[in-house]
Amino acid sequence: QVQLVESGGGLVQPGGSLRLSCAASGDIFKIFLMGWYRQAPGKQRELVAHVTRDGVTNYADSAEGRFTISRDNDKDTVYLQMNSLKPEDTAVYYCNARVILLTSFFQLEVWGQGTLVTVSS
Repeated sequence: QVQLVESGGGLVQPGGSLRLSCAASGDIFKIFLMGWYRQAPGKQRELVAHVTRDGVTNYADSAEGRFTISRDNDKDTVYLQMNSLKPEDTAVYYCNARVILLTSFFQLEVWGQGTLVTVSS
């Protein structure tokens, strides 16, 4: 089994910043893709950003220029630095990882439990 534990959510004023972290643990051989998704009330879950093991990044248009995703392969951890936050960024943010398991070499997609980000004055 693989677990993803997120942290860093909370309440922030418009224009403020937050940094989310997500640490993976468990039966991990390699994580080839890590990313962040979000789901606002009444909306579908959407990609925010993801990063490959080699550091290649991809951002949603809404995140481009304001958010930065990064990862530490030695710690199996991914980060999302969010700047210039807007009320429309309010959502539950979910960590996602595409993992190759150590014991079986099967590929597995894993989700975190989610962390709430609220942007409000």
